[in-house]
Amino acid sequence: MRAARLQTNGLAGLHVADVQRPTPEPGEVLIAVEAVSLNQLDLNVIAGHGPGRAARLPRVLGLDPAGVVVELGEGVDAGRLGQPVVAKPNIPCGDCVHCALGHEADCPSQTVLGVHRDGGAAEFVVVPARNAFDRHGLDAATASATVHSLPIVVNAFDAAAVTAADRVLVTGAGGTLGHAAVAYARFLGATVVAASRSELPRIDGVEPIVAADAGELGERLAEAEPFDVAIDVSGHGATIAAGVAALGWGGRAVFCSASVDARLELDARDLYLKRKQLRGVASADYEHVRRALRHVQNGTIAPIIGSRHPLDDIVGAYRGFGASPRGKVVIDVV
Repeated sequence: MRAARLQTNGLAGLHVADVQRPTPEPGEVLIAVEAVSLNQLDLNVIAGHGPGRAARLPRVLGLDPAGVVVELGEGVDAGRLGQPVVAKPNIPCGDCVHCALGHEADCPSQTVLGVHRDGGAAEFVVVPARNAFDRHGLDAATASATVHSLPIVVNAFDAAAVTAADRVLVTGAGGTLGHAAVAYARFLGATVVAASRSELPRIDGVEPIVAADAGELGERLAEAEPFDVAIDVSGHGATIAAGVAALGWGGRAVFCSASVDARLELDARDLYLKRKQLRGVASADYEHVRRALRHVQNGTIAPIIGSRHPLDDIVGAYRGFGASPRGKVVIDVV
């Protein structure tokens, strides 16, 4: 099969080549891939930085493939053959206390498609059957653009216990995760302020803040009313800190991005005295994936697809990732 395999770190080490087609083990399915999206974590793997350092090369990239089940491993329901599916990239162990409680996002032994095992930037990919979700009519590109980003946002909002009564700050609102976070906050009925380094599209009911850097953002937020919740999707330490500082009494902050920042500096006294909370969210439960897909299926939230490229142009797609149009960058495998 054809696959985008990273031989060595750096884009020069990424090639689309013929590799061995995988075979599903017991409990797994083989998916004929139609589309897969590019993600920040892919760039971390390519560079060998941050969470991407966990990848052992060579590695086929691709976190979130969508396609059709064409082969079943032993023990998988025969009715799944021919099913259009999309794959949840984080694969929990299934045996720990977190998995037993349905909190798969907190599984300490989870692996990630395209990082710890070969991913879906290929004509075929193998995933555990439980990680292959019925698309229920969604086209492959839309399902791929949904399955990784939106469930993490849903988990972040659950972690912050956001309600319609909350005043919510979304930092990093200009990106794909930011769009999903703003849309989900509006769905919940919260008051939303969206902060970004670049101009944001006008959205009814959303107050925009454009700040060139975290310093300017902090100054702008210091002039604003305190927030109940700060959701950061930028992954930048100074931006997260600005959001935490802008929280009022008992404020809750959650960040959910594949950050490579190693330092986060906070005012510990302010955090302590104002009873603030801070939590990181790096994955999603199976239930978060089901909820996210339902939102898109029902038209509640619409993911944005910025550009599409054939598999043979995946290196060029990664090279232009930062300058691509707003929205998900999708690779059409077939």
